[in-house]
Amino acid sequence: MEELAQLARTAGIEVLGSAVQRLESPNPATYIGRGKVEELQAWRREMGYDVAIFDDELLPRQQRNLEQDLDIKVVDRTALILDIFANHAHTKEGRLQVELAQYEYRLPRLTRLWTHLSRQGVGGVGLRGPGETQLETDKREIGRRIAHLKEQLEAVRTHRRQYRRRRQKAAIPVVAIVGYTNAGKSTLLNALAGADILVEDKLFATLDPTTRRVPLPDGRPALFTDTVGFIQKLPTQLVAAFRATLEEISEADLLLHILDITHPNAREQARTVEEVLRELGGAEKPVVTALNKIDLLRDRLLEEMGYEGGEGDPVEEEVVDQVMESASAYPNCVPISAAEEIGLEQLLVRVEEVLREGLRPLIVLLPYSSDGLLNLFHEQGIVEREEYTQEGITIEGKVPQRLADRFGPYVVGEAR
Repeated sequence: MEELAQLARTAGIEVLGSAVQRLESPNPATYIGRGKVEELQAWRREMGYDVAIFDDELLPRQQRNLEQDLDIKVVDRTALILDIFANHAHTKEGRLQVELAQYEYRLPRLTRLWTHLSRQGVGGVGLRGPGETQLETDKREIGRRIAHLKEQLEAVRTHRRQYRRRRQKAAIPVVAIVGYTNAGKSTLLNALAGADILVEDKLFATLDPTTRRVPLPDGRPALFTDTVGFIQKLPTQLVAAFRATLEEISEADLLLHILDITHPNAREQARTVEEVLRELGGAEKPVVTALNKIDLLRDRLLEEMGYEGGEGDPVEEEVVDQVMESASAYPNCVPISAAEEIGLEQLLVRVEEVLREGLRPLIVLLPYSSDGLLNLFHEQGIVEREEYTQEGITIEGKVPQRLADRFGPYVVGEAR
């Protein structure tokens, strides 16, 4: 419920109160029970609120009945998130994706918008009220608009595929930054690459993916891509609409999962991210987990110890110890503070190590005419032995899995 309140505030809505009801199953007519509806009616008279937000997606019938009973606008979680996305999408691609998701959400809910008109019709066999005629017209128009948006987004997907192919030819590893919304993904990319991505203490502050080149400790570059934040009950319409953007995750060499270790529901947030990754086909990717915002833990510890301010090595060491004690559930975890740039060097070292763990050992015999492949092996792989013979250049070493096909015709064995 606190997350729902934060979503509301992100959308510019003042939160006056909240209510919870435990039911074995939702009321098919009003989602909540009759008594709870009457309680909300009493609150309406007392507080004068003008919108009610529900934490689950409502059926069109439930939304219509609730609006009639409460005489106010009723919004569900999906509509609220769609509204936030609409306000925060700035690129043409982002706006297309959000518009598609909004239309697909609204289409089954059109009927209630024209109820007042259908009452004006004569009705009867063989006759149509003006509301029904307008409803059919609107459905056809929205259907055409959805088809048009899908065509445009397919063109975006094609462009992204071509862009990824160019990146693969350049043989630069790709790291997709993933995580729960407001975990600090944009702050981290700004710190690693000196980028200027908008950072706000709001949910879904940035939607449009940003890619920056970041040098790894050995001097080789990697491309770090900031992706849209995940959230519990992420609307299916958004997952479908943002498919082109989220494909960056399935094509990445490594996933860098940013987790707000200070959040009281950090483990639940991590599970949500893992579930979405499974839906997107990224569950088998190697993962490095950045346990972010340890500076906030340090501040709490300083307060508990009675210090008014300042920082010291003993405190920071104790914070790291506390984090690592609870971090056994997370793969390849590194405690960091993206805001204060603590632990970023160690994070990049771990990213580099995990990328190397994904290297494929092989032995190739390259002809002398293949300078490009020779340079590629040296730049992106690890050369353990190199020998010049009459037939060509024999190299034993390891290369990233994504480059294995490039060397396929020249493989003469597998290295140890």
